[in-house]
Amino acid sequence: MSEEQGLWRPSGRRVAEALVAALVPVAACGVALGGLTAWVGAGKAGSPPRIAVSSGRVLLPYGDSTQTAAFFDVANAGGADDRLVRVTSTATRGGIALSRHRAAGGGAAAYKADVDSVPVPAGGTLSMSPHGADVTLRAAAGWRAGDLVPFTLHFEHSAPVRTFAVVVRPGDRTR
Repeated sequence: MSEEQGLWRPSGRRVAEALVAALVPVAACGVALGGLTAWVGAGKAGSPPRIAVSSGRVLLPYGDSTQTAAFFDVANAGGADDRLVRVTSTATRGGIALSRHRAAGGGAAAYKADVDSVPVPAGGTLSMSPHGADVTLRAAAGWRAGDLVPFTLHFEHSAPVRTFAVVVRPGDRTR
């Protein structure tokens, strides 16, 4: 028996199977690396929340009531979620609360409930409305349509944002 006859040589089929088996994890790693590269290139990797507040409006109380609501659009251009945890104002009477309207049983009725916080998703917007999240408060005496009321919105991760809300009549669709 010659030395050449004693050497084992893989068949062409076995070599092809081994190459295919090695190619699958290499391709999966390449796809994952490409996705991560695109995510980092878009500036989303590890970026903190970037909060901007706009379209502040507060309803003019009706009749003898001082109870009213304020609404804001809160945009988060960052790569991480945040939460609106508190709203303050020096121009209101008493406490200010975050609240949300919820449907009760089959959508036939709705009720308002105070909430501890409201989510502001990464890359998304929280648009407060009378049918969703809002800020409940007691209006100061003498507010008129068109007045500006100062507010500070406090977030779980972002710095507080000072803004103004314009006093509008209920039913006024201008933002």
